[in-house]
Amino acid sequence: MCGRYAATANPDELSLEFEVDDDLTREPTRSVLVNPQTPPPGTPDHNMAPTKQAPVVLTRAPRGADDVPPTRQLRLLTWGLVPSWSKDPKAGVRMINARAESVLDKPAYAKAAARRRCLVPARGWYEWQASPTATDAKGKPLKQPFFTSRDDGASCAFAGLYEFWRDPAVADNDDPAAWLTTFTILTTEAEPGLDRIHDRQPLVLDPEQWVDWLDPELTDPGHVAQLLAPRPPGRFTAYPVSRAVSSNRSNGPQLLDPLPESELRGVVDPMTGEILGGTP
Repeated sequence: MCGRYAATANPDELSLEFEVDDDLTREPTRSVLVNPQTPPPGTPDHNMAPTKQAPVVLTRAPRGADDVPPTRQLRLLTWGLVPSWSKDPKAGVRMINARAESVLDKPAYAKAAARRRCLVPARGWYEWQASPTATDAKGKPLKQPFFTSRDDGASCAFAGLYEFWRDPAVADNDDPAAWLTTFTILTTEAEPGLDRIHDRQPLVLDPEQWVDWLDPELTDPGHVAQLLAPRPPGRFTAYPVSRAVSSNRSNGPQLLDPLPESELRGVVDPMTGEILGGTP
């Protein structure tokens, strides 16, 4: 968790909502994918999966311009953090999430938590609930995907960290292939109700926290720890969706459609705890 989310806004919409100064999503970037990304990076993606490039908001000075103030930028980064000291970019597959409770202490995340923090815009996220009553063909708990989004209709701003990895096999430092820029999404304990789906959830920051979270000059661990604290519950709504989202080849707005109650089997309602849908 969080292993899938919906990034349905285009760069123009994100630039407006997140008050971006520079939209850099058209700049050439290095990808870890063997085949072309589908849908293409920077276009609406209703099933964002690890190793894809996704729009991310960060504050950084323009490259090679040390005397220019930092600007808020929208960039395409690869989901799955690769630390700068990593010998293999494949390490990112194991680092799509980081626990908010420990990022300031773990060597893989501490430097990024101090200076390289970002926001990951999303319509919402998917999580799979293990049924307490229904089982699949192998006798294991049946898993039902849910989609969770903000109750007020605004985008979710996941707290994230980003890193640069330099490929020593590429000689030219200015070659876009020389650099792989990656990110991870921070998670925290699930709030009451959502904990009936999964015990973890993304750390979603509110707009009044964005300036401090994105400020690369804010490095005090105590202040960063305050931003990592869980927010009061009640900001989200969640509902079951089609199991089609379980395949990373599935995409499109239909993935966000609520699943009719008639198609549920042993699903726990997050708000009431009621079990919906009997077992055959």
